[in-house]
Amino acid sequence: MLLTTQLKTPVGNLYLVSDEHVLLAAGFTSFSDLFERMDPIDSGREKSAVKRIPIISDLVDDYFDGDLSAFGGIQTRQPGAEFSQAAWKAMRKIPVGKTWTYSELAKRAGSADAVRAAGSACARNLIAPIVPCHRVVKTGGALGNYAYGLNVKEWFLRHEGALK
Repeated sequence: MLLTTQLKTPVGNLYLVSDEHVLLAAGFTSFSDLFERMDPIDSGREKSAVKRIPIISDLVDDYFDGDLSAFGGIQTRQPGAEFSQAAWKAMRKIPVGKTWTYSELAKRAGSADAVRAAGSACARNLIAPIVPCHRVVKTGGALGNYAYGLNVKEWFLRHEGALK
């Protein structure tokens, strides 16, 4: 059974979907948006709305309360091709307070020439902000895009100390 909850954050409600202690989806739009983008096998499972998801809700709260390393304690799983999987794994290694360019992400995901694919992996990331695509920026430092708006991306980067 999947667990669903939403948490109030400084940048809006964060919707979370987990399978036990593994986070399958997170985002700031709606549960329906997340379910549409999830693996159909998972999204079709029975769901239970809960007040808090054990461990995950606490770690998310800890992050917003200032423990910027808390997201690292959340296990994740999302569907995607091999390069996307490598890119999401690499994103989780971007240090808090730092940013990587799309080209650096492509290189760290195993294919320096796959800059567009790195951008696509960011766009398809189903577990934002826990898989921190907000830490990926354009060459030259421009923020680039963010599914939940540049104001949200900027908030995260300021919260983490990457922007002053």
